[in-house]
Amino acid sequence: MDDRLTYKDAGVDVEAGYEAVKLMKEHVKKTHIAGVMGDLGSFGGFFMPDLSGIKEPIFVSGTDGVGTKLQIAFMMDKHDTIGIDCVAMCVNDIACHGAKPLFFLDYIGTGRLNPKKAEAIVKGICDGCIEAGCALIGGETAEMPGFYKDEEYDLAGFAVGIVDKSKVINGENVKQGDVLIGLQSSGIHSNGYSLVRKLFFGINDYKVEHKFPELDCLLGEELLKPTKIYVKTILNLVEKYSIKGIAHITGGGFIENIPRTIPKGLKARVELGSWDVLPIFRLMRDLGKIHDDVLYNTFNMGIGLVIIADKSDVDGIMESLKNMGEKAYIIGDVVADEGGIELCQK
Repeated sequence: MDDRLTYKDAGVDVEAGYEAVKLMKEHVKKTHIAGVMGDLGSFGGFFMPDLSGIKEPIFVSGTDGVGTKLQIAFMMDKHDTIGIDCVAMCVNDIACHGAKPLFFLDYIGTGRLNPKKAEAIVKGICDGCIEAGCALIGGETAEMPGFYKDEEYDLAGFAVGIVDKSKVINGENVKQGDVLIGLQSSGIHSNGYSLVRKLFFGINDYKVEHKFPELDCLLGEELLKPTKIYVKTILNLVEKYSIKGIAHITGGGFIENIPRTIPKGLKARVELGSWDVLPIFRLMRDLGKIHDDVLYNTFNMGIGLVIIADKSDVDGIMESLKNMGEKAYIIGDVVADEGGIELCQK
């Protein structure tokens, strides 16, 4: 009997790691675009950008995770869409500056590596990359027994995009009278889930299989709807119009995110009631008796992205959004005032 200590005795199965990489490779290859060099399994990911037509190239990067929405994936034992959230949280952010995402890298930390589960996670990441038009060129899967529970994991990502310096969107040209256009979200997206879980599974004892009449699916399915990726929509718009500012409505909701693209001396005035608040947000408001200040400082409330544009461009932008299949609303304007944002009734 061989009693020599092995890595597997410590809880790390290197063979499972090899199997996971093998299963991932076919999904990863589907994300490859022009510029990708090398293959999964190297020490680093290589990418050669096409700089033709770009006078002053600027790389824009973003990193994020999925947060406690992962707990819903664990409860549902469904792992093939959570990767879309991870990609969306990164690529939407860099696209807000007019940058085209080029490549993405992921990090998965787990207590015990399950190759099939890892494959499902990476499939979702690859689906998100394909939707965003970028490539998954590498990542890391770390097995850490005793640090994470065996069947749980954490997920984070990192994206890099490119934009010509003259086309950077940063809000500096926003002026009084500009219009706020809101693009509908797909649901809660990937923020506020500590409050979501407290409401549905803490204060109340609902199960993910519960069916609320207000929703068109089971509770768990609603909560697991992946974050909408707006990259192609944004890139199409910036080719046609002078977009002045874009806010990705993530953690901090309206109150923290919209002012990030408004210069000092100006304020965003948002008209509540100017768009259709999604049923899940109305349900949470009523069920938890949550005040509007908390809702709009935590969730997207049905608006996942806010575009700021000159009033003269609004009709054209709205028509373009409609043609791209986006549901969009004029939700407010920019006024001369200090204070960042004002929520008012329509």
